[in-house]
Amino acid sequence: MAALKSIVVLYLCAALALSIFPESSAKWPGLDPTNWHVHVVNGFGGQRALVVHCWSDLDDLGIHTLYVGGDFNWHFHVNLPGTTRFTCDFHADKQHALFDVFWKESKHMWLRTRCDWKACFWIAKDDGIYLKNIPASRDELVHPWET
Repeated sequence: MAALKSIVVLYLCAALALSIFPESSAKWPGLDPTNWHVHVVNGFGGQRALVVHCWSDLDDLGIHTLYVGGDFNWHFHVNLPGTTRFTCDFHADKQHALFDVFWKESKHMWLRTRCDWKACFWIAKDDGIYLKNIPASRDELVHPWET
């Protein structure tokens, strides 16, 4: 009888574990096994270079010069405490912008839904930095350039 109880408990634990870790993290936003990708793209209309410096609390990704069409990207998993945050400093001629390009959301899923739960595309254009809204198939102006 004790062996049967152990098997039932083991079965219930396995069923619970499978329900907690579904294939899609979109169903359980607090749990994020997703391998995230962040892209910074030079989408200027002319031949302007984009200089970008990105970092987190743990990683300095360096300074990169992107020419038109250039793509600087990296991938990562969100850390267990959920404090993963990446910030980028953008410069082009006399224009600049500084902001977080990824953060762990707990209530509102503004960033995650636009990034389709896996890849964020930040695109520098002549009037500012856009985020590609993947599900809507459009670029949204998020940060106008500062001078």
